[in-house]
Amino acid sequence: MHNPYIDWKSFNCFFSAEYCQQYLKNNYQKWMIDNPEKKSYENCYAFLYYLEHGQIYYQQAEKSPLVLKPILLFYGLVHLIKACILTKNPAYPETTAVLAHGVSTRKRKKQNYLFCHDEVKIQKNGLFPFMSEKLFHMKQLEGEKVTMEELLQHIPELDDLFYLLEGKRNFVKLPIEGEQFVVPVALLDHYHMTESRFKEFLISKFEKGIDFSSERLSFTMNVNPLSGSSPLRCNIEDQSYSLPLIKNNLFNFPELLIHYLLLYNLSMIARYETEWWSELTKMMPNRDYPFILSFLDITLKKGPYLIYQYLMK
Repeated sequence: MHNPYIDWKSFNCFFSAEYCQQYLKNNYQKWMIDNPEKKSYENCYAFLYYLEHGQIYYQQAEKSPLVLKPILLFYGLVHLIKACILTKNPAYPETTAVLAHGVSTRKRKKQNYLFCHDEVKIQKNGLFPFMSEKLFHMKQLEGEKVTMEELLQHIPELDDLFYLLEGKRNFVKLPIEGEQFVVPVALLDHYHMTESRFKEFLISKFEKGIDFSSERLSFTMNVNPLSGSSPLRCNIEDQSYSLPLIKNNLFNFPELLIHYLLLYNLSMIARYETEWWSELTKMMPNRDYPFILSFLDITLKKGPYLIYQYLMK
């Protein structure tokens, strides 16, 4: 269903300037970009170094204490994302406007602050809106706000933790038979939809579309579901696929963007909210701690996995 991924060894093919040049050239030709030979030659080392630096950040994050992990993971992911952008936009970065983070956090209340209730706001300029448009064709996100809990609810590896701490599920798993994803009929009741309405709804949420079976409630995909805008999520811990039970603005949000927003906020907290961050990591006072700890463990492995799926699509 998707490109096989082991760990960082899967990126080894990119640590060759010759291979990177050919890879970029193929991408530029696919997107009908002028002078693909010249531009791939100019960008092959930048592309390679973005990936290499990203890898170093992730490897250091794995060894580092918890208080530093969000900072290292955020900048590791930023480097990997920049490599992805170079596959679509050989002129990146064209202006300084795209170098900002592209999101902002609100001023925090010092008393009774909860990470899960905190939110980020998407800005007009910067890396986040730029990559949303260039990599996933998503526009008009400026001004949208999203809470950390909403983001965490859309990461399938956290589903068991939500169930243990809050007694609720955020995903329904889809069995795979052959090349088909089988949708449990109970999902129709949860969404309050007829079968025909559900099919229309789900087809509209996949960037490349899906094909439903005429015999039962199952569908096939012609492209990697993890490389574009899609509600289908892959749990890399048990290799299962699932659909979100929560139908909000994040329903078909690419998971790579969700990891970016969470890491951005956590890295800002680790840098500038020293007192709260230290108390959280030492005192473990509430449910924020297990969610943050679990997310950081997941994103350490899943960030590179999602990048690899995008590069290999």
